[in-house]
Amino acid sequence: MAWGVGGWLLTGFLQRVSAERAQALRARVAAEIKTTFASHYTKEVSLAEALRLDEIAIYSKQATGQKYLINPNKNLA
Repeated sequence: MAWGVGGWLLTGFLQRVSAERAQALRARVAAEIKTTFASHYTKEVSLAEALRLDEIAIYSKQATGQKYLINPNKNLA
């Protein structure tokens, strides 16, 4: 196993395995993107909304099971 400051070194692992194995792993992620690898968010906020004091008060609690998605493209015309 390889570790780095940022976590798993996936790139190094994918370089060591065969091309077929790497493709099989990519295919699994693609097939399970809405199930196994799905993420669920309590709320999606724009970058501007994330800077509002009332929103900061909510997401800064870092409560278990509560995730905020900051989408910088939300509400852009």
